[in-house]
Amino acid sequence: LHGPTIDDRFLSPALRSYLQLAQTSPAYRRARSLAARLSPPPPPPPLDPTDPSLLHATSSVFATAIHAAFPAALSLLDAKLFESFKCKDIKHGDYQCNAAMPLFQKLKASGALDRPKYSDVKTPQDVAKKIIEAIPEDNPVVEGLTVNGPGFIMSRVKKEFLETWVQDLLVRGAPCKPHLEGKTRRRSPPPSSSSQGEETKEEVEVVVVDFSSPNIAKEMHVGHLRSTIIGESVCRILEYLDRKVLRVNHVGDWGTQFGMLIQYLKEEYPDFQNGDEGMPNITDLTQFYKNAKQRFDENPEFKKISQLNVVKLQAGDPECRRIWQVLCDVSRKEFEKVYDRLDIAVEECGESFYNDKIPPVIEEFETKGLIRVEDGGAKCVFVDKYKVPLMLQKSDGGYGYDSTDMAAIKYRLEELKAKHIVYITDFTQGDHFQMVFAAARKIGWVRDGDDEDDEGAITASSHRLDHIGFGTVQGEDGKRFKTRSGDTVRLVDLLDEAVSRMETSLRERMTEGKANISEEELHATASAMGYGAVKYFDLRRNPTSNYIFSYDRMLDTKGNTAIYLLYAHARLESIIAKGKADFNVDVDELISSKKTKVVLGHKSERNLGLHLQFFADCIEETLKDLYPYHICDFVYALSNAASEFVTQCKVLGSEEMESRLLLCRATTLTMRQCFHLLGIRHVMRI
Repeated sequence: LHGPTIDDRFLSPALRSYLQLAQTSPAYRRARSLAARLSPPPPPPPLDPTDPSLLHATSSVFATAIHAAFPAALSLLDAKLFESFKCKDIKHGDYQCNAAMPLFQKLKASGALDRPKYSDVKTPQDVAKKIIEAIPEDNPVVEGLTVNGPGFIMSRVKKEFLETWVQDLLVRGAPCKPHLEGKTRRRSPPPSSSSQGEETKEEVEVVVVDFSSPNIAKEMHVGHLRSTIIGESVCRILEYLDRKVLRVNHVGDWGTQFGMLIQYLKEEYPDFQNGDEGMPNITDLTQFYKNAKQRFDENPEFKKISQLNVVKLQAGDPECRRIWQVLCDVSRKEFEKVYDRLDIAVEECGESFYNDKIPPVIEEFETKGLIRVEDGGAKCVFVDKYKVPLMLQKSDGGYGYDSTDMAAIKYRLEELKAKHIVYITDFTQGDHFQMVFAAARKIGWVRDGDDEDDEGAITASSHRLDHIGFGTVQGEDGKRFKTRSGDTVRLVDLLDEAVSRMETSLRERMTEGKANISEEELHATASAMGYGAVKYFDLRRNPTSNYIFSYDRMLDTKGNTAIYLLYAHARLESIIAKGKADFNVDVDELISSKKTKVVLGHKSERNLGLHLQFFADCIEETLKDLYPYHICDFVYALSNAASEFVTQCKVLGSEEMESRLLLCRATTLTMRQCFHLLGIRHVMRI
């Protein structure tokens, strides 16, 4: 397989023909791939000065040292064991390497330690010491290397390394993005370089994010809060990483309920029906739906006509279609009230869009022999691990959620060319979507990341399918959040109440002389903080968990809340503003002139610089599960580090004032990037 190429001029025609067939066979190509995997692994890549990841930088230093001290390690250990980890207890260090113990065991088992050069290696701690000895003192990343416990190597990141990256953050005006594969990105120049970097062209990944998804003719309620807030943040994170994100609002705009809604509108708004007025004045969609349902349940004649309306609507009856469209338009106006308040951007593509796409999907499953017709005539698809099937067509010939979702996923994969699809719904729909994903794999629409081509390589056409299932928003009683009368809480009312309470709090501070905003700025500031508080209270936790909705807790100025973070950000910007007003030190001029360098001399300065540099790894971690709480944890820890810094280090009027003002600005730039990813409006002063 790895020998010299045979010159087929010296072969007989028969042998030449055989060789040609053999070398083009899938088995031969796969054998070559497997043989390549048996080759000695290449040495670890050198430190990349353009990569902002501290995990990558420290891992590179340790991996290079392990290779230098124990060349056999690369073939003995899994690559994951060469990676460094953030220390759980910062008292011991910033990053640690845990490879010494498993490496000692492998070396001992292989007999490598019997060699004279390893005669002094008796324990995992001895392996750790050898690794430390192989790390040059002049390496740019780590120092303070010590052995802890059974061979854990602890290290500190050099302050000079952090200073360089903080300076880079200020010059670029934002924290550096992580280096990721599979997208168009701009490769960052080394922090010490004045270059803007060169663009590396790769295929832009298309991602469909399906979120919010309210039902037509119903108000958005607190149950839609989590999907809408989480979905917006997920979209922003993916867009930040240069994905082409298609924001899809899969509204419930089709189904049997529209028969009764059409008939109720015709009876209650006869002037509209006669064409004497425009849009009907339906101010309460929830009540409109309840009234229609009540009449449907109580009036047999109304029920019969409603059922006929469903048939007429599905057949394309002009009158029913017109009224259906009106109901959709009225609902959209109500949805927009929520989306405008929360800065949500989403494109509607409802269930009705997929109606004509369902029959071809069923036909494709039938053609491939994947349909099982159950008693009664229902057409079903069974997938592994689930006893209940997906029902692509009901026994009466109708379609349901399973039909629509299978048509939707095919359209998104094949027409929209999505490589990644994210569904954000409550956790109870988790099994449903896993079955949809399994059916898409079964029919061949999806290739997973572990799919291989004929040569055994991971295919570039791999897809990723995610379902983010979220828990329930609860009241103080631990049950679903409702009004005192037991009704579902309207989302508009819930959001406005948060702003109202925030406005009252700010006005009190203004009266006490503790606020730095004018009357004209009050409502806008209260809106940013109130809406931000609701969003952050949801996003800061694992989405799978339930939580108790509490205005008091989300609007608290202390603890892990948006209000605390926004105050912390405004405090730093206030210090920067005072530096300009009282000391004539303009941070923007300092950055553009590049005359002042950031110096992390005090331990709290270095700690803040370290927390700033965690950003790239935080974003890379978030991409794994798309849970925004990783960013919340990061920005909260960053704010605490900044608070410690301004408490322990005098900024204004100190000898280090210029450097410390720059550090304040680096922090606010990073906080604002986080706020944007979470969908929270920042305020410069409060």
